[in-house]
Amino acid sequence: MKPSIRPFVPAVLAAAALAACGGGDYTPNFKPSFLGVVQQTTYDGVTDDLLTAGLGKTGLQGSTAPGFADPLKPTAAELRRAVIYNKYRGIVDTTAAGGYGTLYGPNVTASGEITAGEGKIAGTEYVAYSDDGTGRQNVTLIVQLPASFDPKNPCIVTATSSGSTGVFGGISTGEWGLKKGCAVAYTDKGTGSAGHDLQNDTVALIDGMRAKAADAGAGAQFRADLTAAELAAFNTATPNRFAFKHAHSGRNAEKDWGRYTLQAVEFAFYVINERLGESTGWGGRVRTFKPDNTLVIASSVSNGGGAALAAAEQDTGGLIDGVAVAEPAVEMPRNPGVTVKRGNVVQSTVAKPLVDFTTFAHVYSACAALAPEVAGTPFQATYANPAVFGFVAGQRCASLKAKGLLTADTTATQASEALQKLRGYGWEPEAASQLATMAGFEVAPAVAVTFANALSRASVRDNLCGYSYAATQAPGAGLQTPVALASQAPAALAQMYVNGNGVPPSAGINLVNNLSVGGPVRDVASLSATSGLYDLNLDGALCLRNLVTGTDAAAQRLQSGVDETRHTGNLQGKPAVIVHGRSDPLLPVNHTSRPYAALNRKVEGAASKLSYIEVTNAQHFDAFIGLPAVLPGYDSLFVPLHVYLNRALDAVYDHLKTGKALPPSQLVRTTPRGGTPGAAPAITAAHVPAIAATPAAGDAIVYSAATVTIPD
Repeated sequence: MKPSIRPFVPAVLAAAALAACGGGDYTPNFKPSFLGVVQQTTYDGVTDDLLTAGLGKTGLQGSTAPGFADPLKPTAAELRRAVIYNKYRGIVDTTAAGGYGTLYGPNVTASGEITAGEGKIAGTEYVAYSDDGTGRQNVTLIVQLPASFDPKNPCIVTATSSGSTGVFGGISTGEWGLKKGCAVAYTDKGTGSAGHDLQNDTVALIDGMRAKAADAGAGAQFRADLTAAELAAFNTATPNRFAFKHAHSGRNAEKDWGRYTLQAVEFAFYVINERLGESTGWGGRVRTFKPDNTLVIASSVSNGGGAALAAAEQDTGGLIDGVAVAEPAVEMPRNPGVTVKRGNVVQSTVAKPLVDFTTFAHVYSACAALAPEVAGTPFQATYANPAVFGFVAGQRCASLKAKGLLTADTTATQASEALQKLRGYGWEPEAASQLATMAGFEVAPAVAVTFANALSRASVRDNLCGYSYAATQAPGAGLQTPVALASQAPAALAQMYVNGNGVPPSAGINLVNNLSVGGPVRDVASLSATSGLYDLNLDGALCLRNLVTGTDAAAQRLQSGVDETRHTGNLQGKPAVIVHGRSDPLLPVNHTSRPYAALNRKVEGAASKLSYIEVTNAQHFDAFIGLPAVLPGYDSLFVPLHVYLNRALDAVYDHLKTGKALPPSQLVRTTPRGGTPGAAPAITAAHVPAIAATPAAGDAIVYSAATVTIPD
């Protein structure tokens, strides 16, 4: 790719000369100031491609992940192929029975036609860091420009990463844009899946390969901000630990998720113009493609969806034309002044920020997952087994009772009481079916610890609430104390860019309780100091909860960080569609999409063009549906929300291109596949009905002043 423009005459004079010759806007295509070195690679769409990394529809679906010639020394190309495989499957159900290959997938065209092809997409990929000049920010940006991009019909779609993972965490959203011939703008939004190995002082580079921190210099994706003396002291006190970008950058990256998404769009415009813009005649390019002649849709899922909404709110330059997101994480104002009703029932607790409801879940959900009311739900029998989580979850219930946080006397009744506390704090009854999965996979502690660190701008040295990240001895091999990652999984560090998701447990890294009686051990196996019980570190959970509800200096730091991330609800009249599953246990609808829809209507009034689509029998993790052998029941209970994100994108695109009306806000009533858990019958179109152009009266979501009413 050409470097930034080097005209023979000053840029201003060049633009003036071009304007004098032919009129019009001939602004040179300057490289944005935040961009570092831009790398580019062209893929032929046969041996390698933008969407599937050469694997095609069949390769992405295969249960065998792409390998490495040398697992300890993977190449950049091998890492890219493996990370695309991993991140695509981490969002989408890739089983044929679940809809892959028929309702969605690389072989399904933009118009919905099912083909026999592999869906590979040729084009060029551009990679760069966004940085402030210090090398400490280094937010990864990628633009994929498909060979099918039509200069007469230019479009850009954002696919900001979900969760805390790396830049390809939104690849399943990018698929829709690539099929439309749009450039796709990705960003890791200041998070990332590959950590800083503090003991050995190695870091990940932009392509996922690892290097010594000193050798990487300003090229590191992330390096903990420690002096040599601080690092040495930390390693002596707490050996074999890791720092991760989302948790330990000290930058509170979430406050900038919208800005980084906008920067990804600016990068896309720069790339398109460098490739296809008119020539200046002096070796550079004119900014031919601009916001006023290029369609831009901000999209993604989960945290990436929240970033898209934030970008639309912060868009002062008119970069974004519309928004289509799924299950977005949104941080509501402190006092949003909105009411959420389900049927005739006012929801008592709504619009809490993520760190609030997640720390609440961290306190109660491990116990609640033992409740008789959730018996028979996916993973629950395994979770309740005393040899798995049953014993320590029962100890969590007992500790909650001892601390006066529960009043019931038996484990079963304590679990039921904990379940009711979750329901009273905003979780819908439909979300309870996934409590055992969330608790067994340690979702609440992983998210709570990560966000508490990030929002507090904590250093890895702080060991906030006694938590740290490390590989630990395998169960049965000892006390699960921190050990060198190489001793547990020799190739895990080299492949962390692929297999990590930015929060523990992943890629061999677990959450550690430094304050466990007897010394640091894996969090779930730790012994709490205040109770003397193996209660899943209730002490740590309550410490995190105090950061949300307390008034001390540590709590004020976190609360100030939350205030920096709050959304306004003002989409500036941009057409937008939000889809969200009613059964979402991670980002409950009462704290996210429902109150955000009400806030937007309150703020924008009649100018609002937001449609909120709530989907029954849909939850947060479509990928779990595709694990029938591991999580039987997800296949029989849930439909893929990904189908509805694609439909939301279609709706926004059609509205912007043809003026077709957006579908009104509504509840879409789906039909689960049913059958035997783990062997559910194949999904059909009838299971996932279309978003209605005119919903039935009983399905319409209604707004009145600052109240949103969701049908029961």
